[in-house]
Amino acid sequence: MPGYFSKMINGVASLLTVSLAMFSFLSLSAEAGALVPAGTDGQAPVLMPVPSSIQLSQDKFRLDEKFYAGGQDQPGGRGFKAVARFMSRLGGRTGLFLEQDFLADQTPGPNTRLFYKYERVGRLLPNEDESYVLEIKTERIELRAPTDLGILRGLETLLQLLSSDDSGYYFPCGRIEDRPRFTWRGLLIDSCRHFMPLEVIKRNLLAMAAVKLNVLHWHLSEDQGFRVESRTFPRLHQMGSDGMYYTQEQVREIIGFAADLGIRVMPEFDIPGHSTSWFVGYPEYASAPGPYRIERGFGVFHPVFNPANPATYKFFDRFFREMASLFPDPYLHIGGDEVEAVHWKENPQIQAFMKKHNLADNHALQAYFNLQILKILTKYKKKMVGWDEIYQPGLPKDIVIQSWRGTQALVDGARKGYQGILSNGYYIDLCEPAERHYLNDPIPPDSPLSADEKKLILGGEATMWAELVSPETVDSRIWPRAAAIAERLWSPQEIRDVEDMYRRLRVISVQLEEHGVQHLRNQDMMLRRLVGTVQVSSPEMGALRALARICEPVKGYARHSQGRKYTSLAPLTRFVDSCFPESLEARDFRKRVEEYLSSRQSIKARALENDYFLPMTTIVAQTSGLSERIPALKEIKPLTEKLRELVFIGSDALFYLKSGKQPGAQWLEKQKKLLEELKKPQAECQLAIIPAVEKLLTALEEGKK
Repeated sequence: MPGYFSKMINGVASLLTVSLAMFSFLSLSAEAGALVPAGTDGQAPVLMPVPSSIQLSQDKFRLDEKFYAGGQDQPGGRGFKAVARFMSRLGGRTGLFLEQDFLADQTPGPNTRLFYKYERVGRLLPNEDESYVLEIKTERIELRAPTDLGILRGLETLLQLLSSDDSGYYFPCGRIEDRPRFTWRGLLIDSCRHFMPLEVIKRNLLAMAAVKLNVLHWHLSEDQGFRVESRTFPRLHQMGSDGMYYTQEQVREIIGFAADLGIRVMPEFDIPGHSTSWFVGYPEYASAPGPYRIERGFGVFHPVFNPANPATYKFFDRFFREMASLFPDPYLHIGGDEVEAVHWKENPQIQAFMKKHNLADNHALQAYFNLQILKILTKYKKKMVGWDEIYQPGLPKDIVIQSWRGTQALVDGARKGYQGILSNGYYIDLCEPAERHYLNDPIPPDSPLSADEKKLILGGEATMWAELVSPETVDSRIWPRAAAIAERLWSPQEIRDVEDMYRRLRVISVQLEEHGVQHLRNQDMMLRRLVGTVQVSSPEMGALRALARICEPVKGYARHSQGRKYTSLAPLTRFVDSCFPESLEARDFRKRVEEYLSSRQSIKARALENDYFLPMTTIVAQTSGLSERIPALKEIKPLTEKLRELVFIGSDALFYLKSGKQPGAQWLEKQKKLLEELKKPQAECQLAIIPAVEKLLTALEEGKK
């Protein structure tokens, strides 16, 4: 009868029962993310991105400590460094004491078993050749590429192929031919709204290289901060950064570090809007007199450069001359988005300027401004990149339009002959599931573009805007979902199996920790800080961890409307910040429910009860106590109550389904209304398992028809 499970929940008092249930739940979570060796019998290799062509056999190249790597490269070369990193990582993964002094010598010899060869040093430019051919035989591995960039990409694939069995480690034999689908595969990191120290940038560059991303789009100026040392205009970083900025030596360090990984570094200086921090030190170039202070809030603000002031362009001429010499990439991003025109409208000088130059509206005024900036960038041999708003007729065709509006904007631009990159659908700060990003394509299968027009779509970029991330949480908002985007931008278009993507993503996520990214480990650290003196191994700590694993932050920009006013000074250390953007545990639960509903086997019903519903009761019991005692966790008390109600609904629905009995219409309607209430966020989180329980109710409702 309905409610039987609630009686069982209320009867769960034994610590042994609680501990066993929690162990069962956490074991399932660990199993879902367990490392599966590439090439395991019955499974496809765990490669991400998937190469263009893969042919593997049952033969194996056996690995031992006499594994030597050699090529024609010289010490200090990019290929040489890449092989040295590869050998170090190989030793780290296997525990093998590799005999070769690969830091000093990679000259091919009689013991060499990994041979690499390339024809020339690759240029860090769009459309450079990154292809490679990897051949693995039982006694020899050959990696060949037109450029050293291809060597870098092939080494990542080879390392992902590392497998093991009872006899030790091996690489599956076969041949891989690979090349990227898109030439521009980027990640935007916003260092302005929250400053990202050098080590954050470095570890994410290493992770980018592991999944073959090749552009770091570095967002360096915003209302909340100006983040690069300017020796020409020192008040920019002195007064506009709170002392948190990159020195020019540090910028060069990052550029060199990225270049060794085959990654371009493109700076963005957002103008004419999103520019408050510029005016703290140089208010004379603003459209209103000021004074100005660094913006602490988030949104679109009024401060904007004055396009009618000739001194503005003299300022930018000197500024971009300095930045052009600092950043070697041929592209420079000017932002250009979300220009608030209030100060333009209120300034008589600007209004007179518009009338004199027949500028009909603010869009025309921004177009005038952009053209002047374009002339300056061209003078210093830089190509302009900007968001959708920079487009205007008459711009040269070598600019790049980055679209936050969507694929139709790219289509419109390509039909006019303009190059574009897609970011709409790749906003990873919105905490959307990997599946949504994965199926989002810069050139969808039904694209109306001609073959020549498609060539103008250079690729895409994941965007990590930093309103709600700190250096300790940013990695968890980037990884592992950015790896799914990396595959979309590298692999053939027909690679679209979502389930297989998730299978591989779990493994790659663990492997990424090798580069120092903290997307997995920081969750426990943050939860430990919240609970304070609670023992790490206690059932309460295990329950809190399990609760975090089935919760997700609210999606989109909803956190800004949940009652708290976020600023750049607000703490990002709460329970919601410890939750991953996507709960893979909740996804596993949903898949279990779907399997049960498709088979209606009693054994699968018992698995749902024992592996999921019972552990969730212990989560409620343990976290309720924590939320009552620990001030920082009081806000999750209603969340635990929602989980209790959700378990009641789900377990009772499962009882009806497996017994074959039908609930009354009144009961079903009541549960549906309650479920809608449970969907409302609490502590800026949502229970990610709600869709799975909703499927059980839907199955009951359909059974009544």
